Amino acid sequence: MDRTQKTKHKRLPIALALVLSVILFSPLQAHEPKTQLRAGAATSNITLPLGARNGGVIARGGAAKNIHDELHARCLVLDDGKTKVAIVVCDLRMIIRDVTDAAKKLAEEATGIPAENILISATHTHGSPGVIGMHTDEIDLWYSDFLIKRMADGIQRANENLAPAMVGWGSGSSPNQVFNRRWFMKEGAIKPNPFGEEGEIIRTNPSRMSKLLDKPAGPVDPEVSILSVQHSDGRPLALIANYGVHYIGGYKGGSVSADYFGVFASQVESLLATDSNDPPFVAMMSNGTSGDTNNVNFQSPKSPSKPWEKMTAVAKELADEVHRVYKTIEHRDDLSLSAATTELELGVRKPDEKRIAWAEKMMTPKADDTAVKINPRHVIYAQEALELGKFPATVSIQLQAIRIGDIGVTGIPCEVFAETGLALKKESPLKNTFTIELANGYNGYLPTAQDHEWGGYETWPARSSYLETDAETKIRSAVLELLKEVAAE
Repeated sequence: MDRTQKTKHKRLPIALALVLSVILFSPLQAHEPKTQLRAGAATSNITLPLGARNGGVIARGGAAKNIHDELHARCLVLDDGKTKVAIVVCDLRMIIRDVTDAAKKLAEEATGIPAENILISATHTHGSPGVIGMHTDEIDLWYSDFLIKRMADGIQRANENLAPAMVGWGSGSSPNQVFNRRWFMKEGAIKPNPFGEEGEIIRTNPSRMSKLLDKPAGPVDPEVSILSVQHSDGRPLALIANYGVHYIGGYKGGSVSADYFGVFASQVESLLATDSNDPPFVAMMSNGTSGDTNNVNFQSPKSPSKPWEKMTAVAKELADEVHRVYKTIEHRDDLSLSAATTELELGVRKPDEKRIAWAEKMMTPKADDTAVKINPRHVIYAQEALELGKFPATVSIQLQAIRIGDIGVTGIPCEVFAETGLALKKESPLKNTFTIELANGYNGYLPTAQDHEWGGYETWPARSSYLETDAETKIRSAVLELLKEVAAE
């Protein structure tokens, strides 16, 4: 072998290395299929049987006598190839954590979606049961078990419907349908609270057009947040809206109804669905931060309306706004997902010995005890004090954050005030954020520390309001940390 041959022989590996480097480090993504976002949606009928209790927490409610419109668990599953998340919106007043945890466990076993990546919420319609373990008749226990299975079924069906998809975000506004229901009143307008205590300066749901009205005690959030999901060919697949109004009402006694949340879903589906939607397009309205809001303008006279009429009008206005915004939404299929949860231990405002003694006296007054003036409100809160006395000193609640691209969705198991929701939107590291309340359990109202000082119905200790007075500050801080965590992934 001569020198020239040796030289050529030495250069061959170098040339080969150059070829290999081009192959190894060139952007092969252009030749390989990229990870395709997938989505699936489904509804699961969760209507209670007639005869089951259609009540809440303090208000016990009576047996369901008629079904005006069916109740549903509306489910969305998203999959980016690495992470799966599920969001479920149920036409229920509230759901205890034992029930949501059981449904998540079944869903995880069937689909592989981690339980901590599943958000299950209640809309807080007052035309449906509060499934919190308060009613223990056989039919109510049966319904609780039925509900667990049906929620899990809905998630499983949505998972089976996974298909290539795109996601987009939009934001509308409906300022004419949401008002703060807590009011500062003029001097002399506030009566003692149910425990006989004076000094509160807030009244919840005061008389309309009263001359004693001063000003609302907090802000409202008129934003309608919109998470839109389309099939890869542009057909609508699912839509989640979020709006912070308590509920609308206007039911006939004994009737079951999903309230405006259900009407909204039907309205949007009629506006967006096409004949080619198979599986069917699913729309849903989740409840935002509405613990201190409702649909009543206390500075205007009440307009007479027939049963079911008001909720239909509100739903139509919101559906029209969503439809308007929907036309402007740009959808993408290259979004990533992440989810995180945390457990937060919070104190319980248990009654002291004085409150327990008062409650026992209210519940069992002596015939000659003229000092005890009994009215239904006293009896209700006396009973609630005795129930709170059985609570542990602390409770653990689950908080959650889900990121869908640059969209943040948070879940809080309370009736959250608008002020808290607005703060989370402002401080979130994600461009677009909204909170779904009554998610993954039920832990009552969440007044701010300031609202606790002012008083009012939402602060009165009961199973509807029992967390420590600093709970809002701690929850808001923990949720922001979760948003930071999912934003960084």
